[in-house]
Amino acid sequence: MAVHEHPHRSPGFHLLPFRRNRTAAAETAVPARIGTPTAQAYAFAALRLLTGFVFLWAFLDKTFGLGYATPSGRSWLDGGSPTQGFLGSVAAGPLRSTFHAWAGAAWADWLFMLGLLGIGVALVAGVALRPAAAAGTLMMALMWMAEWPPAKHLADGSASMSTNPFVDYHVVYAVALIVLAAASAGDVLGLGRIWAALPLVRRSRWLR
Repeated sequence: MAVHEHPHRSPGFHLLPFRRNRTAAAETAVPARIGTPTAQAYAFAALRLLTGFVFLWAFLDKTFGLGYATPSGRSWLDGGSPTQGFLGSVAAGPLRSTFHAWAGAAWADWLFMLGLLGIGVALVAGVALRPAAAAGTLMMALMWMAEWPPAKHLADGSASMSTNPFVDYHVVYAVALIVLAAASAGDVLGLGRIWAALPLVRRSRWLR
């Protein structure tokens, strides 16, 4: 028996409307997702806020002596030095003598505290993330050099207690700052979009 095909119907014709409808639906669905915050955007925003609080808390504790890392009565406002304890106790690394010379210097105290405050405010507000990332990366690099994780032993011969010769929390914070700036993490749960629309920021994208 011969098989006769419909003269106006080609094989697979019944599939074409489905394909067209599926393509049209996909095209109409895309615009609805544009500009809508995603789970990834909220995750970056959460990381930004938490990291910002780390810097802000360090500033507040050292300024007012809240009794955590800085005991009451030894705060910056009470005449204490935010850098004396940390830089003065550096016991390893090629910059040990340099850090000792910097410890307690007024310019070092002011730069360190302004850095903590500026980076913390920028992250929490979601503005100037690129300058904050640059300043924060420099700060973390100097603190990494001060702790010098590659050392197995300190200057007095005691164990350094370093658990990793390269990666420590300073490296993680620096990478987090760079990622947040690259992802424009201030646009969600922050003032990033308003900041980016300012004329000065539009002219100087590095302020973004």
